[in-house]
Amino acid sequence: MAPRGDPRRRTALNLGALVAFAAAFGFVEAAVVYDLRHLIGSPTSYRFGHYHTLLNLGFITFVSSLHSLLPPAVGRVEVIRESATMVMLLAVAWLAGSTTRQRVGAYFVAFSVWDLTYYLYLRLIDGWPTSLFTRDVFFLVPFPWIGPVITPLVIFLVVLIVGVRLYRTR
Repeated sequence: MAPRGDPRRRTALNLGALVAFAAAFGFVEAAVVYDLRHLIGSPTSYRFGHYHTLLNLGFITFVSSLHSLLPPAVGRVEVIRESATMVMLLAVAWLAGSTTRQRVGAYFVAFSVWDLTYYLYLRLIDGWPTSLFTRDVFFLVPFPWIGPVITPLVIFLVVLIVGVRLYRTR
């Protein structure tokens, strides 16, 4: 074990705290989405109604209308909540790092762990998603992003690895 004042030990402890924060925040996100889905009468997914596709990349589709996915008032609050989530992840990344490189790495780690655990917790809470190819709305900002659940899982596993390397490398 490294001595108490060892910078590697402090980096490892900070990284552990960052992961713990992000995993707990992933649960909060899953709980909010679980509650929201049940309150608006759509227990396992958003309403995938008619919407205008802005860009379809196959694994992610960018659409123009949030109103086809959520009631308008709920949609407005969700966009603000999602924006607040990004601010909180940025703030904790700033606090976790001491250099720009570490802060970028910390943001990648926090965002990745938050998103990966979000899907894990939803699966444990509600049995959703039922498959890696179940469609979901990934983000609402600046417009809705839709695609199979496997897309963010693969992307954020890679981003997590990059984030850890950035965070740990001096």
